[in-house]
Amino acid sequence: MSVSEHPASAGVLPVDVVPLGGLGEFGLNMMAISCGDTTIVIDAGSMFPDQDLPGVDLIVPDLAYLESRRGQVKALVLTHGHEDHIGGVPYALPFIDGPIYGTPLALALLGKKLEEHGLEPHTIAIKPRDVITIGPFTLEFIRVTHSMPDCVGIAVRTPQGVLLHTGDFKVDQTPLDGEAFDLHRFAQLGSDGVLALFCDSTNIDRRGYTGSEMDVEDAFEEIFTSTEGKIVVATFSSSLYRLQILVDLAAQFERKVAFVGRGMTENSQIAQRLGHLHMPTGTAIKDSDVSSFPAQDVVCLVTGSQGEANAALSRIAIDDHRHVRLHEGDRVVLSARAIPGNEKAIGRVMNHVARRNVEVVTESDKHVHVSGHGSEEELKLVLSLVRPQYFVPIHGEYRQLARHARVAKFVTKGLPSAVEVITAEDGDVIRFDHAGGRIVDKAPIGRTLIDGTRVGEVGDEVIRDRRHISIDGLVVPVVAINTQTGIIEGVPELMARGFVNDESTADVLAEGAKVLANTIEECSVEERADPGLMKERIRTELRKYLKKRTGRRPMVVPVVIEV
Repeated sequence: MSVSEHPASAGVLPVDVVPLGGLGEFGLNMMAISCGDTTIVIDAGSMFPDQDLPGVDLIVPDLAYLESRRGQVKALVLTHGHEDHIGGVPYALPFIDGPIYGTPLALALLGKKLEEHGLEPHTIAIKPRDVITIGPFTLEFIRVTHSMPDCVGIAVRTPQGVLLHTGDFKVDQTPLDGEAFDLHRFAQLGSDGVLALFCDSTNIDRRGYTGSEMDVEDAFEEIFTSTEGKIVVATFSSSLYRLQILVDLAAQFERKVAFVGRGMTENSQIAQRLGHLHMPTGTAIKDSDVSSFPAQDVVCLVTGSQGEANAALSRIAIDDHRHVRLHEGDRVVLSARAIPGNEKAIGRVMNHVARRNVEVVTESDKHVHVSGHGSEEELKLVLSLVRPQYFVPIHGEYRQLARHARVAKFVTKGLPSAVEVITAEDGDVIRFDHAGGRIVDKAPIGRTLIDGTRVGEVGDEVIRDRRHISIDGLVVPVVAINTQTGIIEGVPELMARGFVNDESTADVLAEGAKVLANTIEECSVEERADPGLMKERIRTELRKYLKKRTGRRPMVVPVVIEV
């Protein structure tokens, strides 16, 4: 079915496009498209908090706009299964009066998340070139290549014209699964006429081409050849192409593969079930069996490439993992780009690994990582094929959006009609009607902080979850630790506000201080010297104690003073 459309004209309903996240930040990707009394949503992503948000587990977009259209949101459509596109789905579902559409892999990755929230929405699996109709919209799904399989762009035929949303992509000429980017369909749509192109801007500031997922194979082959002990590779558990390359190399070099970390284990199982990860017979072992094999016969694929305190790599790096230990001759590979803000945490993990006399390999040493997003030349290619009337850069911080806007003007200046660029931000209401395309209004936006099972709404400012504090109170454990010796200086102290307002409060806090002291005593000297790891350990153990003793779950904000 063709998804061409006539130019926007008078006498038909206007179409409003409202980005609710992803324009001005990396993550939170979410876009609402409305016509009359029908709204569809493309993606519902999340992002992870930095260290300035203690006690916050997840950030999702403010959903006030969807709430204002309750009963009219007829579908949620997913481009692929990365967290920054599906992580907010459980929180958006109450406002969606219709099914979730996605590729089988995207829906499978989402399924575990929905199960944890006790949700069972109606889901419909789609494949590239499928066409569906939702009210006044007709949607066509188009194959794109990315860092994982089963990714699509979406062409939305509206009464005003065709809106083309690329999703996340790069133009991989040699995809591992043989499923190429459907440039032919993009070109066809361009010839038929596209009203507006909404395009990934993540890597617009990188010159040239991103390269294929296969490009890392030579560097890893060299690592497999030269490593005497076990190889520990930290990467994103959703980077399924990367996992397949490593599994194939392990089989070639007669090494066993252990998936270590919850996300790595779950995603590898899903990928195997759907045929996106092929494990040669006898290659896979459990993480509990790693120590049973000679080090030179093992590869561990682990979570924690961003230095997360509770992830597998962080525990392995300080000899605190139940099954995997590092020894001289082993090699640790960080096969992922550092997300801005995570550099310090990653550096701490690298320092711990180095103390084990183990080499750390990063993308600055060898070509062990390739991005899943297209660089400048690939973005130019898509622009020149589609030749939209309007261009809206999405997915990136404002500097990426602004640069992409400049590139779009440059690429199309020689065409009969140069593209009109709309550089939008979260909440901008982009209207397409007989008068053309323009920003006409501002929808309510912001961020919602998720702290366990409790939710607090915030604006763009970084503030604490006040609702959590008002219900269960706040406990601040204060510990002074000598960073050179790992010895506690003085006595741990617990301060509380709004917590257990009766005569037992002093006893609870006194006993909590003892629990805290015992917790620290059980940690290794090296772990005590790492404030990031100590804060996470203190927070976890103290919350367990307080929940068991009082039935309450106060917000625990550890303060570790380095002396």
